[in-house]
Amino acid sequence: MTDFVWPVRVYYEDTDSGGVVYYANYLKFMERARTERLRALGFEQDRLRAEQGILFTVHSIQIDFLRPARFNDALEVSAAVGARRRASLTFEQEVRRPGESTILCRGSVRVACVDAESFRPTPIPAFILEALSDVR
Repeated sequence: MTDFVWPVRVYYEDTDSGGVVYYANYLKFMERARTERLRALGFEQDRLRAEQGILFTVHSIQIDFLRPARFNDALEVSAAVGARRRASLTFEQEVRRPGESTILCRGSVRVACVDAESFRPTPIPAFILEALSDVR
């Protein structure tokens, strides 16, 4: 299976005074791709909270900014599920322009499954792990 890819357009508000994507906005682009990855599998964040009492929160992130994206660029943000642990998932993510092999930004984002009330780590429900079992 190929990586999940979410399209993003760079708007003026995403850039600095030089027309280059402001570094923190790559985190927003990656967040959207992870959310849409889970949505494509049938997992809505608000329903997971209401029905399962869980949230996925960013635990840690490692990011490399390799090349600039600029105002009005069309981008593709991948969200591949890497390591799966009892109470966390690691997403391997890349940002690039469609049809190009050059990676503009890449990150490894570990998200923790936490209890929605206490914010303490809790095991990822079996039905979610099962849905992720053959997903990259």
